[in-house]
Amino acid sequence: MRNNQDMSKEVINDRIGEYLIPYIDEYVFDELSDSYLERAGAKDVLSGIPVPIKKTELTDLTNVKIARSMAMVIGCDVNFPHRDEYIEYINRTFGEDIVPPLLNEGVELAMGGEFERACISFRGALMISKINPDVLYCYGRACKDAYENGEGEEYVGRFKAESLEAFERMTLIAPNDERGFYFLGYAYLNLGLYMKAKLTFEEYLKLADVEPDETAGIPQEFLEDHHEVIKEVKEWVSKLEGPVEVEQAYNLVLSGKYYQGIEALTPFTEDKRYKDWWPLYFYLGIAHKNYAEELLENYSGGTREEAYEPAITNLKKVLKFSPSDINTMEELVEIYQIIGDKENEEKYSNKIKVVKKNLEEERAERNPDVS
Repeated sequence: MRNNQDMSKEVINDRIGEYLIPYIDEYVFDELSDSYLERAGAKDVLSGIPVPIKKTELTDLTNVKIARSMAMVIGCDVNFPHRDEYIEYINRTFGEDIVPPLLNEGVELAMGGEFERACISFRGALMISKINPDVLYCYGRACKDAYENGEGEEYVGRFKAESLEAFERMTLIAPNDERGFYFLGYAYLNLGLYMKAKLTFEEYLKLADVEPDETAGIPQEFLEDHHEVIKEVKEWVSKLEGPVEVEQAYNLVLSGKYYQGIEALTPFTEDKRYKDWWPLYFYLGIAHKNYAEELLENYSGGTREEAYEPAITNLKKVLKFSPSDINTMEELVEIYQIIGDKENEEKYSNKIKVVKKNLEEERAERNPDVS
């Protein structure tokens, strides 16, 4: 239980904690003796505070093992009740010297396919060294590996958002480090943020498109096939010209310019490069849905059902490509409520319940007790 003092501590928004917190079961907690704390110079920090000990390391307890276990526990739960005391102990005893071993362990875990455990190790390091670009880079990569190898829409979405934020923070902290811009560009690309992806890739090229002897400070593993990577990014910058136009059309819809958005988006439905993009039909559906009200208010003739038909048609196309998209089904439910189609309103309301139930079951399967 958190006491009143604990509740006054900074609470960190934690997107992926529910997937990592179960790993705390790998530790037992006990208070250290006053004599041990005296020798460690930590009595004022840890007196009365239970510390974690990995169940496989119950013998030959050392300051290093204690500090490492603390880092891993706060990597599991960034809002752990004794987080601040653990950080104070680690900083006082080892400082940032503990960060390289945590990074090395995380890299080994990731190489072994244990991506969630790698995230824990990197998060622990990040709690100690918040502005270390290497830590942010490794954490972003581990989250990326986790969602690329994970299952479930919610799981993938949360790790994807965490990876994106790590690379965004990295580019702010280390604006001359090409690695952050490279992976951030792909993160934006995967989210359909084409304008941001293009601009970020262009920043990457400014840093990376130099002679080899000018790449001092870039790790060797990132320099392998460097010229091929640069060529690949240049190709993406060129390919993104069209998608950027599509995104600009999306923005018309988002800004309430529905008719202009319809005019801008409709031609892309005939372009073989974009006609299978479900977001294209989602934004067309939203635009037609809102424009239908304008039509009904300002023009006579036609029924309410006819006014909303283009919106329904486009939103149903979204479900052809993304059958479990809850946002699209919610839009359809709202439209059917407006036009008084109780049968379809109930149909899509029930589908939403099924999808949400499946997501809850997936979440439960992803969070069994870790032995």
